[in-house]
Amino acid sequence: MTMRIAAITAAFIFVLDQVTKLIVVQWMNLIERGVIDVLPPFLTFRMAWNTGINFGLFSNQAEFMRWVLIAVALVISAWVWIWIRRENSGRWAQISAGLLVGGALGNVIDRIVYGAVADFLNMSCCGIENPYAFNVADISIFAGAFGLILFTGGKDTPKSGTKPAGGKGKGKTS
Repeated sequence: MTMRIAAITAAFIFVLDQVTKLIVVQWMNLIERGVIDVLPPFLTFRMAWNTGINFGLFSNQAEFMRWVLIAVALVISAWVWIWIRRENSGRWAQISAGLLVGGALGNVIDRIVYGAVADFLNMSCCGIENPYAFNVADISIFAGAFGLILFTGGKDTPKSGTKPAGGKGKGKTS
C-alpha cells in the first residue's frame, strides 16, 4: 500500500511546525522577549522550553530525558508508520498518522537543536488563565492520536476469499 497521503501530511506538518517556531521564536525574538500579546487574553505567544513530556513532567532529569524522549518519539513514529501501512488503512487514518509523525519529528528536531521543545502558543479564555504553552507539533500529535483512535480498528471486514459470518451462502442460518 502506498503511504503517499501520510507522507505528504507528515512533511507538511513538520515544515509548518519548524517554520512557525523559526518565525515566532527567532524572527519575532520571542526567545528574548518572553511574551508577545497577539489577541489578549485569547492568544498570547509565551516562550516556554519543555525539557520533559506533556506539561513539563519529568523535566528535572533534563539531559537524560532529552535522549530518552527523542528515542521514544522515533520508535513510536516508526511503529505508527508500519502499523498504518500493514493495516492498509484509509485516507483519514493516513492523515492521522501523518499528523502524529510530522508533529513528533518536529519536536525531535527541537530536542536535538535546542535541548528542549520550543512551546509558544498560550490560549486563555473567560477569566481562566492557562499557564501552559504548546506548539503546532503538539496540536498535530494530539489530533493525530485522536484520529487514529477514530479511524482505525473496529473494522470487521472479511479477508479476501472469505464470506462474512451470517451472510448468504453455505453455513448455518438462524
